[in-house]
Amino acid sequence: MERTLIKELKNKVGSEVLIGAIVDVRRDQGKMAFFDFRDRTGVVQGVVFGKPEVLEIAKEASPESSLFVTGKVNQRPEKMINDKVQNGDIELEITEIQILNKAEPLPFDLDGEFNLDTLLDNRPITLKRKEERAIFNIQATITRAYGEYMRQEGFTEFQAPKLVGGDAEGGAEVFKVGYFYDKDAFLATSPQLYKQIMVGVFERVFTFATAFRAEKSSTTRHLSEYTSLDAEMGFIKDHTDIMRVETGLMRYISNALGSSNERDLALLNVELPKIPDGDIFPHMKLREVQSLIKEHTGVDKTSEPDLEPEDERWLCEYASKELGSDFVFVTHYPVSKRPFYTYEDENDPGFTKSFDLLFRGVEITTGGQRVHNVEILKQKAVAKGLNPDNFAFYLQAFNYGIPPHGGWGMGLERLTAKFCGVQNVKEATLFPRDMNRIDTLLSKDDEDNNKQ
Repeated sequence: MERTLIKELKNKVGSEVLIGAIVDVRRDQGKMAFFDFRDRTGVVQGVVFGKPEVLEIAKEASPESSLFVTGKVNQRPEKMINDKVQNGDIELEITEIQILNKAEPLPFDLDGEFNLDTLLDNRPITLKRKEERAIFNIQATITRAYGEYMRQEGFTEFQAPKLVGGDAEGGAEVFKVGYFYDKDAFLATSPQLYKQIMVGVFERVFTFATAFRAEKSSTTRHLSEYTSLDAEMGFIKDHTDIMRVETGLMRYISNALGSSNERDLALLNVELPKIPDGDIFPHMKLREVQSLIKEHTGVDKTSEPDLEPEDERWLCEYASKELGSDFVFVTHYPVSKRPFYTYEDENDPGFTKSFDLLFRGVEITTGGQRVHNVEILKQKAVAKGLNPDNFAFYLQAFNYGIPPHGGWGMGLERLTAKFCGVQNVKEATLFPRDMNRIDTLLSKDDEDNNKQ
């Protein structure tokens, strides 16, 4: 008999089927056993009764064991129908169980409360929790929708290298790789330089990039390794062209989640974001934001070069309440706060045609227009204390007609966390890496060695 997926059982009422499934729950009641089974498509309840030989095998089918189960699909009596769960109107009358791999007793109740370290130290187990499955179902939809939208907008996907000869941001927080003879190489902090090169090839490009940051920071919003949803586009008028495309992208992702992940969002008790009409989300310059903060809170930050986390949270609350949007763009950050390739606004000297996109209290995107004139690029690199010779490979492209262009980099894990309503970006990361953790806490190795 061929396997039937759980989502197809409602079309098999009255028929005998074979399912391959994991045991979510087993409940023994005298001469009966009840199961909740799951596979990649959903969940269904099964019951064993009147078959002592099957009941004996059922007692060995511990939670998280993988099974082949044969049975008849029955319609539930009307008074037993549960329309709040998938397949709440049917039940599998089990006639045979084959245990494929019996699970050991779980070290904890998967439905219990966990602190973050327990959740992450036991990731191979805790990822099976329904909350985690919901979070990463949502993340899968985000990446699928991202690729769909970018392609329909004329963007070509490319793969950026992870080993680079120079840091695109010009910073010191990089992972050095000692392999290439007497030359230093680094793990890429961004695909930035390569996507700009690719504008000269395809005009519009995007990539799912792995990025590495050696920041000595372990906060709720930082990771040492993350996925960057990057895009770059040519022949732009200014940074607002990029903001317009990203607004459409966020609307597309939100709609995709509404149509594909309704159950996941409900399980996590989160709503889709407020998105106003219009082709660009509400936007304001950094100095305008700081003036608003001063006006409403009395705190003067008008001379600061950036927003603090509490400022981002305040602005998002303001935008949600006053502007009807859970997304808000902040533009025109100072030249001193942006990388050398960022375009300075000729009508607002000292400030750049750049932006951050804030979502539910956190910056999820940094982007803007880039410098496309090679001589200006060199001058700006020198002004940042960088040697243009270190970027000669990158600068080649600008000798051969790169058009006015710009783009963004967006953290997938931060975006997922905000859509899912989780407070720590590590909860929205399958296998988080930060300065304290590679799968398990690094400090545990020291503790274990000290015990020996």
